[in-house]
Amino acid sequence: MSKLSPFALVILVMCSCFSASMAAASENMKYKDPKQPLNIRIKDLMKRMTLEEKIGQMTQIERSVASADVMQKYFIGSVLSGGGSVPAKEASPETWINMVNEFQKGSLATRLGIPMIYGIDAVHGNNNVYNATIFPHNVGLGVTRDPVLIKKIGVATALEVRATGINYAFAPCIAVCRDPRWGRCFESYSEDPAIVRQMTELIPGLQGDIPANDRKGVPFVGGQKNVAACAKHYVGDGGTTKGINENNTVINRHGLFSIHMPAYYDSVLKGVSTIMISYSSVNGVRMHGDHELVTNFLKNTVKFRGFVISDWQGIDRITDPPHSNYTFSILKSVEAGLDMIMVPYNYTEFIDGLTYLVKNNFIPMTRIDDAVRRILRVKFVMGLFENPLADLAMAKYLGIQEHRDLAREAVRKSLVLLKNGKSGGSPLLPLPKKSTKILVSGSHADNIGNQCGGWTIEWHGQSGNITIGTTILSAIKNSVDPQTEVIYQENPTPEFIKSNNFSYAIVVTGEYPYSETVGDSLNLTIPEPGPTMITNVCGTLKCVVVLISGRPVVIEPYVSTMDALVAAWLPGSEGQGVADVLFGDYGFTGKLARTWFKTVDQLPMNVGDPHYDPLYPFGYGLTTEPV
Repeated sequence: MSKLSPFALVILVMCSCFSASMAAASENMKYKDPKQPLNIRIKDLMKRMTLEEKIGQMTQIERSVASADVMQKYFIGSVLSGGGSVPAKEASPETWINMVNEFQKGSLATRLGIPMIYGIDAVHGNNNVYNATIFPHNVGLGVTRDPVLIKKIGVATALEVRATGINYAFAPCIAVCRDPRWGRCFESYSEDPAIVRQMTELIPGLQGDIPANDRKGVPFVGGQKNVAACAKHYVGDGGTTKGINENNTVINRHGLFSIHMPAYYDSVLKGVSTIMISYSSVNGVRMHGDHELVTNFLKNTVKFRGFVISDWQGIDRITDPPHSNYTFSILKSVEAGLDMIMVPYNYTEFIDGLTYLVKNNFIPMTRIDDAVRRILRVKFVMGLFENPLADLAMAKYLGIQEHRDLAREAVRKSLVLLKNGKSGGSPLLPLPKKSTKILVSGSHADNIGNQCGGWTIEWHGQSGNITIGTTILSAIKNSVDPQTEVIYQENPTPEFIKSNNFSYAIVVTGEYPYSETVGDSLNLTIPEPGPTMITNVCGTLKCVVVLISGRPVVIEPYVSTMDALVAAWLPGSEGQGVADVLFGDYGFTGKLARTWFKTVDQLPMNVGDPHYDPLYPFGYGLTTEPV
């Protein structure tokens, strides 16, 4: 054995000391050790963090301003896709995954390597994404009163969100819509809080079931096939005056806690990871600045342990006009108890403003620590520190047949038969598959975008065949006997209707896609040419009207001319579910989860009100037997 020189000996000793110190350092980094208890990991990581790193965790930015460099430089805690914000038109799952991983690599390159969380509005399937399965909107799902089905939809949605590398869904919306004039009513399961409570089963669908021996009420995400969920919008968003979006909900304490709050108790018990704050106000106090309801009630009384997130530029709207005193908005919202702020663009202004407020003792460090502790808790529970990067193997779940079959079942169960046969006459439904010639008409018969509604590919949705699916027209053609001639005319003239000797007609019409304030409507009328076509077609032929809408609309003037009327709501991409029931392969089973008014002058009108005089009452729905 050769003798070492003194210099080599020094180097050897230095190396062994360095290795030993590295091993000790890694041993001491308890937050990186999955075997350590959750609270030990959180505590260990937090004591290492600077103010800059903590404020970064509280910041959520839009993907269009994100990059690996931005994530690394500002320690950004979360990225989101706004409605319609995609890496490329008709982007593949792989394109999504590569984008998300690129941002994540920036986060992992920071000093402490805290992974980011990526959020998206997957409110009826992974609806921003081309070729995803689009489930019926909540307004239809509430009709099913089937929490088992809703949980399965959660499971499928989680897989399709993970298929694009995303691990956080801004769902479910557990608003209790008390006035259909509200442009977000289609995002609400029902006017009845009991039905909305049942539908919180979406949460264990998305996040996974809490093991029997685990504590209830603590955030839970089961694994790599699950996503963090978000109950929204806290609280009272469905009760605003005249249904005006982002408006004021005037209500006594009993009303707030018996109508709008109960689904939040269930969500917390089911381990929901996050809760999003509403743009609206309660009795004149903006929810984004409501310390009493966010901190005192949600955090201290209900004991919610996940993190509270703002809505898109929600803190800006604390002032009127929005963003007119941004420092005040930051102060008010963080004081109120918001933990993560959906900025989404002007992140340096937010970070500088919050840093100033903490350094100058306007916001105590304890409030920052509460926010960061909650965010880290969710990230640890999600397993992000162990598996930060998205897996390309998940891409196979996007739009798979099994999920489309589930969506088709949900469509069948969400249809409500409001009329079947004229008085004294025989029922029209189920329709015969074998006929000489049938007419299909209407702006919504051959239009995936119209049948999916808002929050589909684009924020407000879009007419046209914007993604993969089955239109109602295609579904009808698939269902009838091969000898039956199906003639489609979107808007047929009276002469055409009379001169063709049709056996019967199917009219598919309704509302065009919208979301949020754009959907607010004080008159709730079906846009033309819908009403004219109903009058022309149903005045001449035996007809069934399939109504596509995000809420009850004015139909009383036209009902007498129809032989049958089906409320199909916003069925999503699987139009075959509509034809399944029209032609009797399955029976109608749906019961209204919303009151159908006669005129808008009656609104707001909900079941149990003293002036209750509906066209079709809550719980109404005719049934048919499968043929």
